Amino acid sequence: MKRALPLAVVVGLLVGLGVHRIVPTAPTSLGTAAVYAGAAYFYLAFDISLLSEAPRFDDRVDRVGYGIGLFGVSTSPLLFAHYAGVGDGAVLGFAVAFVGAIAFLVLSEQARRLGDD
Repeated sequence: MKRALPLAVVVGLLVGLGVHRIVPTAPTSLGTAAVYAGAAYFYLAFDISLLSEAPRFDDRVDRVGYGIGLFGVSTSPLLFAHYAGVGDGAVLGFAVAFVGAIAFLVLSEQARRLGDD
C-alpha cells in the first residue's frame, strides 16, 4: 500500500499531460489528473476492479431508477460532443474527465465497502 500513492500520482500526471495536449488549460489538466490519481489509488491500494459486479436491486422501482441513471451516464458524453461539435478537442477532454470521475466514484465506494467488512 505504500507504493500505491506514488504510482497513483504518476498515473494521474500521465493522464493530465495527455489531456493537456488536447485541451491546453492547466485547470482542466490538473482536475483530470487529480480524478485519475484518486481512481488509480483505490485500484492499486485495495486490489479492486471496475469490472467486478454491478449493483443489484430487489425493488422494481430501484432497478428502473438505476437504468435511467445508467442511460444518462452512458449517453451524456455523446450528447455533449454532438452539441459542442465533434471536431473540438475539448469534447474528448470532457469525455476523459467524465469517465475518470465515474471510475473514481465506483472504486472509492468499493474500497469503502471493503473497509466496512
